[in-house]
Amino acid sequence: MTAEKPTHTRHVPVMLPRILDLLAPALEAADRPVHLDGTLGMGGHAEAVLERFEHVRVVGIDRDPQAIALASERLARFGDRFVAHHGTYDEVPEALALHGVDAAESMLFDLGVSSLQLDEVDRGFSYARNAPLDMRMNPTVGASAADVLNTYEHGELARVLKEYGEERFAGRVASAVLREREVEPFTDSARLVELLERTVPAASQRTGGHPAKRTFQALRIEVNSELSIWATTVHRALDHLAVGGRLAVLSYHSLEDRLTKQALAAGATSSAPPDLPVELPEHAPWLRLVTRGAEQPDEAERAANRRSSSARLRVAERTRTADRPSRRENR
Repeated sequence: MTAEKPTHTRHVPVMLPRILDLLAPALEAADRPVHLDGTLGMGGHAEAVLERFEHVRVVGIDRDPQAIALASERLARFGDRFVAHHGTYDEVPEALALHGVDAAESMLFDLGVSSLQLDEVDRGFSYARNAPLDMRMNPTVGASAADVLNTYEHGELARVLKEYGEERFAGRVASAVLREREVEPFTDSARLVELLERTVPAASQRTGGHPAKRTFQALRIEVNSELSIWATTVHRALDHLAVGGRLAVLSYHSLEDRLTKQALAAGATSSAPPDLPVELPEHAPWLRLVTRGAEQPDEAERAANRRSSSARLRVAERTRTADRPSRRENR
């Protein structure tokens, strides 16, 4: 385990000032606004929201029980303005119900693996240090990365590596894994890293970064069903975003950013047939894209916080109801 440090020193929230500024119009316009932090982690973004917007209530979701415990302790000083929900981030309505609402004025999803998970060596998320091949964000349920390596057939393992890790040599890596596991099942990360260093061509390693990066990403996404859950979550979040509310999403690789981009673009585009002479109200866009494309951290932030370097931020605002009645009157 990583040596204990104060929670606020263990994670630097990515693009924090920019996110607060982009969410401010939605939070400042409402009387008793609710902000949903769908990826609570150690509570850095949530704490900043609670400090800047003194009338806002926050609900935080995380599947990692350790994160829930650390963030709850950190945010205890805000009393009943903060509540935590232990679960996956598609459980948006269940989390909002803790504040007695079914829509939020703002939401933030900071996708991918958290600093807490990366820094805890025995969680197995980092290829830089030897650890058990676990990679479960909730270490109490589901199959581990070792289970995937030791049980998947060649075709399924190659698919995971290619789709989720964008690994060019997915078939070659899968073949090497199957040969190696016949000798002895995989249990720790160092053995997998050594295999990848032998299997991925040297030329690719010189231009594509560490040979384990893509495989570790793919295994993590598979173990935690990250993309399938996010594909559901982004639409569920928009369904429970109040009119005038804003959704902010931080992505760290192209797969999750593509899902976000597609969902936001669909809501910001008219659904009227091309030959319709007049656009009916129900065909009008119901989202407004607040950011132009995906914003990135500035050079100073990337230099100060290397984990921010691949971040992409997209923000959209809900402009009208769509397919469900507004229930803000019940607040």
